[in-house]
Amino acid sequence: MSDIAQQIKKSSSTAPIDTVVLDYEARYLRRKLLHCTNGLELLIDLPKATVLEHDDYLILQNNTCVQVKAANEDLIEVKAETPHRLTVIAYHLGNRHLPVQVEPTRLLIKQDHVIEELLTKMQADVKHVSLPFNPEGGAYGLGRTHGHDHGHSHDSHSHDH
Repeated sequence: MSDIAQQIKKSSSTAPIDTVVLDYEARYLRRKLLHCTNGLELLIDLPKATVLEHDDYLILQNNTCVQVKAANEDLIEVKAETPHRLTVIAYHLGNRHLPVQVEPTRLLIKQDHVIEELLTKMQADVKHVSLPFNPEGGAYGLGRTHGHDHGHSHDSHSHDH
């Protein structure tokens, strides 16, 4: 192992010595061994679980840095005929607690054949794409949206969240 990263910055005045490419799930971490594209191995050891964003910089103990890149992932691009229809679709995806990347004219979600079928029934235009995935944060703009699995189905009953 070359070094330990204990700090994240949004920019760096020095060129990175390596790059680490991570998908959405792998960018949520606290302590983990990372393998960079040019062979560098480093341990990230942060005080709390953190979401690494595309183009963040991990600052190493020797003050060099490693750049974080979001990996391409298999996603569904969701578009609609009108902004209102896209808003309705976004509401239904949010109601299912799915991570969604919200853009002005489209939504991006992880590929899921069940959700894709639902979107088609909702008259969404869906297309498979391979892009970095950067979904919205939690309900208050911080943190991360996680799946909504608490051991039962929503099909047979309702409850408040």
